[in-house]
Amino acid sequence: MSTNRVTGKLLTAAAVAALAVGSLTACGSSSGSSSSGESKEASAVYTWITNENDRAQWQAFVDAAKKKDPAFNLTLEGPSFNDYWTKVKTRLSSSGAPCIITTQAARAQELKDLTVPLDDMVKSNNIDVSMYNKAMIDGLTVDGSLRGIPYDAEPVVLYYNKDLLAAAGVAPPTTKYTTSQFAADLKALTKGGVMGLAVPPGFGSGPGLPMAFANGNEPVKDGKLDLTNQGLVNDQQFAFDLVAKAQVANPPQASDGTDVPEQQFMSGKAAMIIDGPWMYDTLTTKTQGKVGIAVVPSTSGESIGMIQGSAFAIAASCKDKEAAFKNIMKITTPEVIGAVGAARGTVPSVESAVKDWAGTKPAADVAVVQALLKSGRPLVTTPSWNQVETNFTQYSGEGFRGSKTAQELLSTIMNSAK
Repeated sequence: MSTNRVTGKLLTAAAVAALAVGSLTACGSSSGSSSSGESKEASAVYTWITNENDRAQWQAFVDAAKKKDPAFNLTLEGPSFNDYWTKVKTRLSSSGAPCIITTQAARAQELKDLTVPLDDMVKSNNIDVSMYNKAMIDGLTVDGSLRGIPYDAEPVVLYYNKDLLAAAGVAPPTTKYTTSQFAADLKALTKGGVMGLAVPPGFGSGPGLPMAFANGNEPVKDGKLDLTNQGLVNDQQFAFDLVAKAQVANPPQASDGTDVPEQQFMSGKAAMIIDGPWMYDTLTTKTQGKVGIAVVPSTSGESIGMIQGSAFAIAASCKDKEAAFKNIMKITTPEVIGAVGAARGTVPSVESAVKDWAGTKPAADVAVVQALLKSGRPLVTTPSWNQVETNFTQYSGEGFRGSKTAQELLSTIMNSAK
């Protein structure tokens, strides 16, 4: 599973403690210093480590880079994904803070005061950033400067259970899919204890925002929240109505993580779910029934991909920025990104490495991701995005139950996040 977006599963206190001990041990290890004599902070990474799966993914970058430089190493530390966005600020203000941190295109604005512009180092090291996904580079550019080197570019997709669709006589969607056909298909699929769609309570996790994005309706305009633009409101209302009126999905609870609808889909209790490619291996191997993917539906059927992805950045507190940058470049080469994509399922941020992710995946699934990468735009947010997500998750139940409209909820959320 990719670390681009963690599924919201809660760890037990013991598990968190165990991870913390492992992180501290790694941070204190002398293996963080390179043979070139760089500071240990320049080869230390602060990132989200929700579970051992996350740690294995970060280690995959190190292992791939070691193939070219056997002496290369990085130490890893960090909290869960949900805690990362607040704890990173405290960690970077403390002594011995790691120089390398992870960020996301959707969070670059939020962390801009913690990261340094990379443009001069990119130029002095003759790095061709054009090889990286343009949407990700655009999303990681804050106030005109690049704040991170992306390792993945993940367009949100629609997963569907092929067996359930076949049983309901529904044709599998592909690279073109209209919302009107989507609604009709969900109605046909909802029967016999099976819901058409599994829905999480969050905003970015969909289905409202991904469908709005597919139609070209984004939540931010000119650097400011734009949650009440009519296109986005209409698309979010469409998502609410699928649950409240059409009743093709169960209303989510505010306490649900994304793992709740994912489990519903995998158990064969829901025929479709909107999620990221980072869940591809899990959903295609652990679902009862064969699984395919399609574009997120749009009014016209021509979907704009909502690109999410993560990157490595340099902390503003770092005293050896050049050494940290060189280490970042060692783990973001096409070869390394491709190797991680093949091993861990992340869609590479470098086009030439997408073939490594594709591997033996069905050609139809690869075509969907490639189409969305081509049409995609980054999910750009604001420094108050965490509040937007928190408030939407807390109050979206009123929309999914039909007691409040999308206009009312989004207006309230936008006003409170200013």
